Amino acid sequence: MAKKTKEQRLASVHMEALYEFDKIQDVLKDERQQCLDDRRFYSIAGAMWEGKLGEQFENKPKFEINKIHLSVIRIFNEYRNNRITVDFIPKDGTKDPIADTCDGLYRATEEDSSAEEAYDNAFEEAVGGGFGAFRLRSEYEDEYDEDNEQQRILIEPIYDADTSVFFDLNAKKYDKSDSQYCFVLSAFTRDSFIEEWGEDPASWPKDLTETTEFDWSTPDVVYVAEYYRVEEVFEKIFIYETLDGVEEKYKQEDFDNNEKLQETLDAIGTTFVRERKIKQRRVHKYIMSGNKVLEDCGYIAGREIPIVPVYGKRWFIDNVERCMGHVRLAKDSQRLYNMQSSKLGEISALSTVEKPIMTPEQVVGHQLMWEEDNIKDYPYLLINPIKDMNGNEQALPPVSYTKVPNVPPAMAALLQLTNADMKEILGNQEAGEEITPNISGKAIELVQNRLDMQTFIYMSNMSKSIKRSGEIWLSMASEIFVEEGRKIKYIEKQGGMSSIELMRPKMNPDTAEIEYENDLSKANLDVSVEVGPSSSSKRSSTVRSLTGMLQFASDPETQQVLTSMIMMNMEGEGVEDVRKYFRNKMVRLGVIKPNEEETKELASELENQQPDANTQYLQAAAMKEEAEAAKNRADTILTISKSKETQARTEEIKAKTMETLSGIESEEQQRAISAAQALGNLVNENPGKLTPE
Repeated sequence: MAKKTKEQRLASVHMEALYEFDKIQDVLKDERQQCLDDRRFYSIAGAMWEGKLGEQFENKPKFEINKIHLSVIRIFNEYRNNRITVDFIPKDGTKDPIADTCDGLYRATEEDSSAEEAYDNAFEEAVGGGFGAFRLRSEYEDEYDEDNEQQRILIEPIYDADTSVFFDLNAKKYDKSDSQYCFVLSAFTRDSFIEEWGEDPASWPKDLTETTEFDWSTPDVVYVAEYYRVEEVFEKIFIYETLDGVEEKYKQEDFDNNEKLQETLDAIGTTFVRERKIKQRRVHKYIMSGNKVLEDCGYIAGREIPIVPVYGKRWFIDNVERCMGHVRLAKDSQRLYNMQSSKLGEISALSTVEKPIMTPEQVVGHQLMWEEDNIKDYPYLLINPIKDMNGNEQALPPVSYTKVPNVPPAMAALLQLTNADMKEILGNQEAGEEITPNISGKAIELVQNRLDMQTFIYMSNMSKSIKRSGEIWLSMASEIFVEEGRKIKYIEKQGGMSSIELMRPKMNPDTAEIEYENDLSKANLDVSVEVGPSSSSKRSSTVRSLTGMLQFASDPETQQVLTSMIMMNMEGEGVEDVRKYFRNKMVRLGVIKPNEEETKELASELENQQPDANTQYLQAAAMKEEAEAAKNRADTILTISKSKETQARTEEIKAKTMETLSGIESEEQQRAISAAQALGNLVNENPGKLTPE
């Protein structure tokens, strides 16, 4: 079979995408239209009277007392006061510094891309209509610098997600992690589409547009879709063996990124062993119109579709995904309340004073007085007498009087019932806003907990979406943040900002091998989320708790620690430097573990620190004592040396003495022998002369 050309492949992708999108539209268009109508209902003036109801009240007062809006805003504020944060944790449960690194980098991503806007928009659309979404996207840090290939991750909002974001119908999970494809629509005017893509929708083939159910081109709007499709691709892994028998694995992209890698492996004696193919999950991105694939963007960073859905309430019925927000169930009650209020306003606008009904002859010449009476409040009004058939004048009263309108009893009862129904559906927020004197704090907390339970489902679903965002970010970061020696912004949990170095080499003291710190390519992490009060609310609560504890602390050191913690959590204008001062104080007390920057500062201070007078005196005394001890040791050594020298001399004298004594004895013995020999010779010569006497 001949291999398809690029144009044929893209045409095949386009036809498949059109077919898939039509299936989604056929199933979800009614559901998503309801989501849009719900958002319009509470947020756009006049939308509550759209449709047949507004036609019935044509040329009549149409008031809107928007109680739904206040209830929805309360849920928004509850979320904004209880932000949800991502926390990366090692899968094996051990302590891994890379988890803290990912936490700080994710917070930096949120700050750089103003992620709160994306989160807030998605949450508001989910609460109002039932469905919202936001996206993650990678881009070059400096698109104007051709030499800078470093990328960053952005978290961006998707507006009108209920009419622009569509996932695979077979995806059943909340976070759509099991989806195989996704569409994100964008609307262009015809002129902007022609300017951007260089083609006129009027030139599209009619047979192509007629075969699709969705109208990709209208007289006013032309739609363009980002089409994400998950693909299973095969990748070659090359396995080499080092001189010490260790196998190392390399991908083709490793050789593509480093042209000298093969030379390096050959130079160090690494030999090729084998290669194998492994299956990889990749996401292919296309940009398409109703006519063709406009751009093949290739494989994006990460292994996940970078679109995060947010639902208000969600379930499957008849194998169709249904969703709704906080508005839909209250719409009928709100309409009924508006109808009654409008009718009551119409009744109230009518005169509440009985007006006389007279013949024209009775007011001729007095019209101005009657017209100005409501302003000048005349003490009396004049009318003309009426002549009878005989020409006699008669003073006749007004013919009749108008009646003051009455409010129907059924309307008053229904108005109260409608108001009660809306409180039951939307939640009686008045109970949480009214503070009764002498009520206990525990009672207030219980009331607030009841109100919180009404918003819990929205907060819980938002936490699932934020967790999904963390998973997508980690998948992208493991491929983007891999440059050795790259400096990147890092934000600590308390809000402090610093910088870390990616892929920083270090020596392992146990194995004496080079390892790399902050290597996100090897991050084996799970993602969890934390739902709680915002940083400001947490600090205020902490200050109240610590202030209460301070009155029970008697130990001065404990009081100092509690006071420092209170100052660290204080909120207000110009207290940032104060908080930093007390943090440094706590670090020096050993209460707070210093970060990397603080550790360097402490080490530098210790090197350059000048001791005080007392310390200098003690150091001088210690040095004096050490000098005296050294002198004593030297004297002792000298004494011992002299003693040894004296002893040596003594031994030398003794030895010489013994030698002298020995020499003296030998001389005497020689003399005695010589004397004996001389005597013997004398006797031999004169034997008779030597007789006894």
